[in-house]
Amino acid sequence: MAVSKGRTSNKKQSFISVPSPVITSISQSSLESLLLSPRKKQRPVSKLRALCKNPIFYVFLLFLFVSLCFMKTWLEFDPLLRSPCSVSRENGFVSTGFLNLKPEQSYEFDDKSEFWKQPDGMGYKPCLGFSKGYELESGVIVKDRSKYLLVVVSGGMNQQRNQIVDAVVLARILGAALVVPILQVNVIWGDESEFFDIFDLDHFKNVLANDVRIVSSLPSTHLMTRPVEEKKIPVHASPEWIRSHYLRRIRRDGVLLLRGLDSRLSKDLPSDLQKLRCKVAFHALRFAPHITELGNKLTERMRSKGPYLALHLRMEKDVWVRTGCLPGLSREFDEIIRNERKARPELLTSRLSNVSFHHRKLAGLCPLNALEVTRLLKALGAPSTARIFWAGGIPLGGKEALLPLMNEFPHFYNKEDLALPGELEPYSKKASIMAAIDYIVSERSSVFMASHGGNMGHAIQGHRAYSGHKKTIIPNKREMLPYFLNSSLPEKEFNRIIMNLHIDSLGQPELRTSKAGRDVTKYPIPECMCNTTTKSSSSS
Repeated sequence: MAVSKGRTSNKKQSFISVPSPVITSISQSSLESLLLSPRKKQRPVSKLRALCKNPIFYVFLLFLFVSLCFMKTWLEFDPLLRSPCSVSRENGFVSTGFLNLKPEQSYEFDDKSEFWKQPDGMGYKPCLGFSKGYELESGVIVKDRSKYLLVVVSGGMNQQRNQIVDAVVLARILGAALVVPILQVNVIWGDESEFFDIFDLDHFKNVLANDVRIVSSLPSTHLMTRPVEEKKIPVHASPEWIRSHYLRRIRRDGVLLLRGLDSRLSKDLPSDLQKLRCKVAFHALRFAPHITELGNKLTERMRSKGPYLALHLRMEKDVWVRTGCLPGLSREFDEIIRNERKARPELLTSRLSNVSFHHRKLAGLCPLNALEVTRLLKALGAPSTARIFWAGGIPLGGKEALLPLMNEFPHFYNKEDLALPGELEPYSKKASIMAAIDYIVSERSSVFMASHGGNMGHAIQGHRAYSGHKKTIIPNKREMLPYFLNSSLPEKEFNRIIMNLHIDSLGQPELRTSKAGRDVTKYPIPECMCNTTTKSSSSS
């Protein structure tokens, strides 16, 4: 039996000589057990104890916990129940929609309140049946390739929207193709948005394909033409005036450039042109898909817990300056407005410019402040649990200006409150798109009210009427404000009086023709809406 020797070392090792036939019959594991020296028995250590001693285990647990919390927050996000610790800021203004909510509080929303009851629409529905003469003219107009109308529209989004409606009607009157309107860069907000950034251009073209030909740019045959620019369009210009002043020029030069269209075209147009205005405002001018999608998301977040009220609040510094009114927050803020108005008197656009603030307010020419809006809503039966979406710019005085509303109606949100982190970020410097989002959420509310008139308030009033006369509160400021100033009037009596003053100002059908100069996009009856009674009377 041979003995093999290993190398000499400080630690001697022993070897066993085993015949080769035996080795081949032993498994590898058994062989290892023979060759390795047996170890002393140790107490078995549990796997859990070993894991507990491993720092990587705790890192993994922390990662798992954070991931689960993030997934739960993402999947079950409810913007209406945010933590009071959360804040969003815009130009230093703290978004206030959730500041009075606490996670542990629960509220029973009064969805059965009479406040949410909708007015009787009296069976009125949209009807845009054009005359045979209009349809015959359409065939000639849309085929014309000799005349092109260029328009530059200015102001905020809602002001631009009104001018685009007029531009389409002007193109129809002149029998010209309309080049997609140019949006003038707003010097106040620095918004450089173009038409297709705000509106769905393809939809705009398709809806109006049988009325006016819409082109994206001038054809090559007219590119070298220097357009005739006209800036002096009178207020309430009639179709006859438009044709007599512009038709000869556009036929001669091929291109006409118009600016300053704001409220220039007459509101009392022939029936077919009134219908065209409605077609543009309520059908053709649809917001771009990405804006509509985001607006719909915010709307659904407000609707998720029932009906909601939308307020368009006009409390920005420039509004108080332009209207010749005072915010009534404090002497300090009133003095700021007075000084601004003295420094820039050209900003005052309100009627009765020589009349005092007090008399201007009693005439119904001033925006309602937050306290007045709160008292009006309470008198009209708005429950304190009502969810309110407020649209508009940052009010003068910031959070302080909104405290009366926030204290009475704690469920008070704007788009910044409703949006997920990052949703509004791409549009932070796009005032027109922000206004479009406000428009969507406000127009689709259960109840709408504007604290002052203005382009957005009027546009939404008409849109809601056209959509079935959804409840729209129209403050009767001239009649109600004397009662607001009467501090001796008991609250119960005050509420009764205010309710009676607004019985017929809640969005019921109202004829445009009952008062001259009314815009059909604000009062779509009778030209754009009809019921069985008006249909039968018109056919007889």
